[in-house]
Amino acid sequence: MIRAIVARCGLAVTILLAFGILLSGRTSGFASQNAREVADSAKTWTAPDRATIPEGPLGDSIRLGLRVFNDTPKFAAQYVGNKMSCGHCHIASGTVAGGIPLVGVPGMFPVYRDREKAVVTFEERIEQCFQRSEHGHRVPNDNPIMVGLVAYAQWLSKDQVTGHPFPGRGLVKLPELNGDRDRGSEIYSLQCAQCHGAEGAGNPPAIPAVWGPNAYDDGAGMNDIAKMAAFVQHNMPKTDPDSLTPQEAYDVATYINSKPHEPFIEKEHQ
Repeated sequence: MIRAIVARCGLAVTILLAFGILLSGRTSGFASQNAREVADSAKTWTAPDRATIPEGPLGDSIRLGLRVFNDTPKFAAQYVGNKMSCGHCHIASGTVAGGIPLVGVPGMFPVYRDREKAVVTFEERIEQCFQRSEHGHRVPNDNPIMVGLVAYAQWLSKDQVTGHPFPGRGLVKLPELNGDRDRGSEIYSLQCAQCHGAEGAGNPPAIPAVWGPNAYDDGAGMNDIAKMAAFVQHNMPKTDPDSLTPQEAYDVATYINSKPHEPFIEKEHQ
């Protein structure tokens, strides 16, 4: 991470930061070990070659699902209310351990979810992403968009044992910490603003907004500081993932969480 900061900010800033690192008792060892454990747990899995997607209607549906996944506002425009794509939160088309992968997820549903206090299907979980993360509307289950997303997730999971979670499922586990907004602002300026912009607007479709009208709304999972921190620590910045300590990740997540996000009002997102 120090090398990256040198390139962006100069040697003087680096010396000051390095001194601050020594005084603050960074938990970088935890972060590195955590990253290794995630990588090791999923190292036996390799994403299937897209060339193996079958020809015919099923293959067409899988390919549609992949396109929707990677550029949702373009290929599912009528159901999206911002500029977020599925692939912004599910890294590398849902294939990265600790980056909320899709691998094996279809086989884990139906499942009880405490937020809804109900048993939900995989399709219902996708609906919630459209409603909350993409600030949009529900997609009919028989719509080619929904069918394609399910088909893609099932194709990605074709070698997984049904009902057994993928070792790299979800996010990395961090200790419970309290974030500091002011420290987070400084880290954001150094580590995040180069891509996501000083005002958090990103550069869609490649780089998502992290606050404002084109970002996820306040009902999305990413609006939870602990979840955002775990996502950031393992996956960001893209140029140097796993370089932030858990505390730094919490600080950045607290700063981003303090910024405006559109309110989620469920009755407006049916």
